[in-house]
Amino acid sequence: MKECSSDSAWSLVFGCWAIAGASTLGALFFSEIMELPPCVLCWYQRIFMFPLVLILPLGLFPYDAKVIRYALPLALVGWAISFFQVLLVAGLIPEGLRPCSQGVPCSVAQIQWLGFVNIPLLSFIAFSVMNALLFVARKRGPT
Repeated sequence: MKECSSDSAWSLVFGCWAIAGASTLGALFFSEIMELPPCVLCWYQRIFMFPLVLILPLGLFPYDAKVIRYALPLALVGWAISFFQVLLVAGLIPEGLRPCSQGVPCSVAQIQWLGFVNIPLLSFIAFSVMNALLFVARKRGPT
């Protein structure tokens, strides 16, 4: 039973790493290939996403449940920043709390697919799924 839960936790952490990798590649694609300059909040989200691509595989081979202890704080702070930006883009944050006073405005969606999918929403979804996977892996994995 213990090995089954450890395998399950490994798969969840691997899934989290795959999402972090895809998110990192997506962020680099938007900025380097499509030449969309990132706003200040996007830079902060990158600060919390990019290290996960390096940290998570260190705990996968061999599996070490302690990797969750290091990855979860990064994913939680990234989630909070992305949630703030989603609210900002939606117009639910008052004008005085807007952090991007210079450069690229954080409240403008540079890309809009299907009328509602934008880069801040993609980041929020990625961090939300990663946090869910890490919390479940923490419950299922060895202590």
